[in-house]
Amino acid sequence: MEVDVLGPLAVSQQTASIVPTAAKPRTVLAMLAVQANQFVPLASLMDELWSTEKKPASAKTAMQSYILHLRKNIATAAGRDPDGCPAETPEAKDILVTLPGGYLLRAPVGRVVLDNFEQLAAAGHRAREKGDFETASENFAQALGLCRGQALADVQAGPRLQREVERIEEARLNCLDRRIESDLRLGRHHELLSELRSIIAQHPTHEGLCAHLMLALYRSGRRSEALDVYQRMRATLVTELGLEPSPALRRLQRSMLLSDHGLSELNVTWDVSTF
Repeated sequence: MEVDVLGPLAVSQQTASIVPTAAKPRTVLAMLAVQANQFVPLASLMDELWSTEKKPASAKTAMQSYILHLRKNIATAAGRDPDGCPAETPEAKDILVTLPGGYLLRAPVGRVVLDNFEQLAAAGHRAREKGDFETASENFAQALGLCRGQALADVQAGPRLQREVERIEEARLNCLDRRIESDLRLGRHHELLSELRSIIAQHPTHEGLCAHLMLALYRSGRRSEALDVYQRMRATLVTELGLEPSPALRRLQRSMLLSDHGLSELNVTWDVSTF
C-alpha cells in the first residue's frame, strides 16, 4: 500500500490505484489516507461526508458500503478475487482495518508520502538549527520535491479535510521559506531570483518570501528593484487587506534605503516572523 495526499489523492496497492471515482467514497479514502496508520473515528468520517447537509438515517449503512467498496478496490488492485485471497498476501480487511468505533488504513513504513515529507522537513529544521545550511537546504528541497500540487486537490473537502489541507499547505510554505533562507545564507542569491519572483506571484502577501526576494535582489546589486518589490507588496497589502507592511519589512526597506552594508553579509537574513 502506498499513500500520497501531497497533490491529487493517490493510493495504490501493488502499483494499481484504489482511488474510487465517486465523490463520497473518495472523501472517505482521503480521510483515512491523510491519517494513514492512525485510528479515524466513524463519527469523524460521517461529519466530513454530511457536514453541510442533514445526515441521513442510513448514514451508517452508507459508510459500510463505502468501506466495502474500498476493500474491493484493494483486493482487485492486488490481483485477487474480492471474496478471498492467497494466504501469502494480506487480505483487504487487514489493510483497511475495522476497529471499535472507526477504521484505520494500514501502510508500510516509508510508503506514506506525507510522513516522508514531515521527516525530511524535520531533518532540515534540525540541520538549520545547527548552522548546517547545506544539509538543511538539501533536506528541505527533497521534502518539497514530494509535493505534486495542492494537497487533495481532487477531493471534495469538508471541514476536517480542509483543516488538514491548510495544515499541509502551511508546512509546505514553511519548508519553502526555510529552504530559501538556507540558500541565501549559502550565497545563492543570483540563483534564487527567478524562483522567488514566481513564488511571490502566487503568494503576493507573504511578507517573509517578499523579504527573501528583496535580499536576493539587493545582494545581486539591484537595490532599486528590491525597493520596487517592497512598494508592490505594500500596495497589495493596503488594497487587498487594508494593512501596512510589518515593522520588520519596513525596517528592511529602510536599511536598503540607507545602503546598510550589513545586509550583504551572508549570516544576515530577514525572517519577519521573528520580529
